[in-house]
Amino acid sequence: MTTSSQPRVSGLEIRSIDYVPLDERHGKLWHLGPLWFMSNAQIATLAVGLISITGGGNLLWSLIAIAAGTILGTFFMAFHSAQGPQLGLPQMIQSRPQFGYVGALLVWLFAYVQYAGFNVFNTILAGEALHSTVHGGVKPWVVVVTLIAFVIALVGYDVIHRAERVLTYAFLVIFGVFTVGILVTLHYPAGSFDLGGFKWTPFLAQFGVVAGYQISWAIYVSDYSRYLPPDVTVRKTFYWTYFGSALGGIWLMTLGALLAGWAGKDFETIRSINAAGDKVFSGFGAIVLLFAALGLISVTALNMYGGSLTLISAIDSFKRVRPTVAVRLVTLGLTAALSVVGALAATAHFLENFNDFLLLVLYLFIPWTSVNLMDYYVVRRGHYAVAEIFNPRGIYGRWGWHGIVAYLVGFAVMVPFFSVGTLYVGPAAHALGGADISLFIGLPVAAVLYWLFTRDIDVEAETRLAEQELTALESAAHDHREP
Repeated sequence: MTTSSQPRVSGLEIRSIDYVPLDERHGKLWHLGPLWFMSNAQIATLAVGLISITGGGNLLWSLIAIAAGTILGTFFMAFHSAQGPQLGLPQMIQSRPQFGYVGALLVWLFAYVQYAGFNVFNTILAGEALHSTVHGGVKPWVVVVTLIAFVIALVGYDVIHRAERVLTYAFLVIFGVFTVGILVTLHYPAGSFDLGGFKWTPFLAQFGVVAGYQISWAIYVSDYSRYLPPDVTVRKTFYWTYFGSALGGIWLMTLGALLAGWAGKDFETIRSINAAGDKVFSGFGAIVLLFAALGLISVTALNMYGGSLTLISAIDSFKRVRPTVAVRLVTLGLTAALSVVGALAATAHFLENFNDFLLLVLYLFIPWTSVNLMDYYVVRRGHYAVAEIFNPRGIYGRWGWHGIVAYLVGFAVMVPFFSVGTLYVGPAAHALGGADISLFIGLPVAAVLYWLFTRDIDVEAETRLAEQELTALESAAHDHREP
């Protein structure tokens, strides 16, 4: 239901970074389950499960590391989900209360780089999957995949939710058969399931990459829950997001580890999936890859959608933006163009170092998620003056030194514990034999610092201001303008 003075244009979503008024809230809470399941249940996630195997770990401990990393990383990601229904805002614009109206540009830049990096990888992988099955060349398919994803992202929120539900049902059938086939037909080297084959460094490397991959979803989460009514509970919102994302992640990462354990040094994502599928029955590998391409298109659309919102947020920091279809069209077009250019220019070197990219994403967003969640659940306890988030001279200020300093210090103390392949191994990680425990350093340091810095915030005054501005906020939303 909508009472906006500007009707939808050809079914396209109009809203972007603006507040969603209460009478436009719709959808069902359980829709979050298939959305986050399918977002993770695509073959780019499969590549995350390879780290321990390629680093010399055995299969059993790789699977344990995958499960442990997913359980931890998804915990933080899912808690962001409850922010959407309560605030009616996309995820990254919510960084302003912690980092300031302009200061939030710090994390928005990193977020946009993440969207771009994932889309380069996703579109190349989809292009390779389609070329191996229907032929035509990888690069032309990259363009086709990007265009389809662009259209989905342009139509927006509702079609993305519907597409992910449909894909979830199909995934359960196709990948259900594929998974059973892998478990029944593939054979693994001796010692693959030996509990005595534990190695600390590959285990922590796998754990860290998996946790980072799951935490990297944190910048998306409220984008896809912000249209839900605010009376959905935090607990249920958390559960549907958590179990959807965790199940999809563990399933695909486990498949990645199993395929890598089977293929060994001959592993190559597309070729190995095709070969394993054909062991079920001839031609089934092509069916799996064709469906996998659809999953990659859907997650590419998610990245474009989130990238557009992040870009609009950044522009709004310099010049207030009226959220219109035209603004969405331009920012989505720029994001899609960047994806195509990056994918066409990418080399095999980029693909080989995708796991290093995942680690860098982890490092950049550990202190952000820590600060954001500490602010929402402990400091302000979900009470924000939403209209002030759009006020350049509002109560949240232009530069939020509390969040910026907590973020920078949290990141700085992680640096000695970084272990990024051949790029960089910090002195603390080197002393630990290359094991990376930076996650356990940055999270608590950034959170505790932010809590200490914000002891003097008058949350009750902010709550009173929010109540005073609520009518004007709803009115501005109906007039399709920022408050």
